[in-house]
Amino acid sequence: MFTRNHRSRVTVARGSALEMEFKRGRFRLSLFSDQPEDTELQRKLDHEIRMREGACKLLAACSQREQTLEATKSLLVCNSRILSYMGELQRRKEAQVLGKTGRRPSDSGPLADRSPCRGRVCISDLRIPLMWKDTEYFKNKGDLHRWAVFLLLQLGEDIQDTEMILVDRTLTDITFQNHLLFTEAGPDFELRLELYGACMEEEGALAGAPKRLATKLSSSLGRSSGRRVRASLESAGASGSSPILLPTPAVGGPRYHLLAHTTLTLSAVQDGFRTHDLTLSSHEENPAWLPLYGSVCCRLVAQPLCMTQPTASGSLRVQQAGERQDWARVHGVLKGTNLFCYRQPEDADTGEEPLLTIAINKETRVRAGELDQAAGRPFTLSISNQYGEDAVTHTLQAESRGALQSWMEALWQLFFDMSQWKQCCDEIMKIETPAPRKPPQVLAKQGSLYHEMEPPPPKFKTKPQRTRFISWISFLISSFLFPFLHADSCLFL
Repeated sequence: MFTRNHRSRVTVARGSALEMEFKRGRFRLSLFSDQPEDTELQRKLDHEIRMREGACKLLAACSQREQTLEATKSLLVCNSRILSYMGELQRRKEAQVLGKTGRRPSDSGPLADRSPCRGRVCISDLRIPLMWKDTEYFKNKGDLHRWAVFLLLQLGEDIQDTEMILVDRTLTDITFQNHLLFTEAGPDFELRLELYGACMEEEGALAGAPKRLATKLSSSLGRSSGRRVRASLESAGASGSSPILLPTPAVGGPRYHLLAHTTLTLSAVQDGFRTHDLTLSSHEENPAWLPLYGSVCCRLVAQPLCMTQPTASGSLRVQQAGERQDWARVHGVLKGTNLFCYRQPEDADTGEEPLLTIAINKETRVRAGELDQAAGRPFTLSISNQYGEDAVTHTLQAESRGALQSWMEALWQLFFDMSQWKQCCDEIMKIETPAPRKPPQVLAKQGSLYHEMEPPPPKFKTKPQRTRFISWISFLISSFLFPFLHADSCLFL
């Protein structure tokens, strides 16, 4: 009934009009096939859907508060990634269909001749200051509320999250130790930061409401009536079902609220600590409200690929500045803002010092021409730099016209990348390798120091009845015999 092309992953009904059109050559099968990048994106989408199903099952089986918070956080992150992947997959499908059918959107202009190189963006040292009231922070008055907060960051289709932090009035700021790296970024990137938080007292207050209400009823109705009501409430809660006075909630687990957000662009990139404004999304009447100062401090750096990877290499002849006769054969490597000239191609891989380094920056002037043809030295290009009042020019000679065009194309592309990435091409910014994600830490227990202390383990195992009997005998001996022994010792002295 159906035929399947395993290479393009397209299933077509046999004998259908679409199969006849394929045989006639009016349609290409590749028009309906998935691109490799679309297949990878679909694989990520399927993975997140399975992760969401696992998070839902885990949330239904959670009995600890810290497990519930982590499961709800995972569910929120999975939903955000699924929406992002679905939107990106839809945009790629539309672009693919419009490009293959020869039609373009009405609002799109002509395609640009050049496109800037991609790069890596890393954000670290995230810190969000808090603004507590004087009575809460200094005088330690009022109820002690606690929040579980984390950051969700999105750049394009890539979404990453930070660890979950517990916040109360003893902290002056929220500090995230994560180093988040985005490997596919362009100079027009928009990095969106979203701060989510859940008040941990909401669930505790609802869970403790039946017990408090049962205590009030038992004290107001009298002993006999109050005991019966209290017993019915406790039995209903201990049986696993909800208490008779509280309906079962529609959605289990805590609920995270969007507290603040901001968007960072290329203008925010700086090799140092910088403060940015936050847009607050909650107000004081909101149960999940957190007293934020309204700013976020972080270190945002970027590394364009043109600064870290060679963009062109090949054999060249170089003429030193001020010398007209001496030409030296070198191996040129264009990397970052320098053209390195090595004696041999192997020196570039072994880390040897280059014979000559020619600076390439935004003020550099490059001119190509077939100079000195009478002497048999065509296909040259000159690179000029201004150092104060002095102009230094280096003349390079390629082996052929095609090699000269390749070098000129690489230089013009580098100039275009510099104009797009701007301050990121002044010098290479350092990006630290993100450490592997640690497993979530267990939340601190609530209560006094006495409840957190653990008794030492017993040296030998004894039965409970025997232990109580030995303790009682020891108490009798110490109570009745100690006065007589003390009196005998005094008479002896």
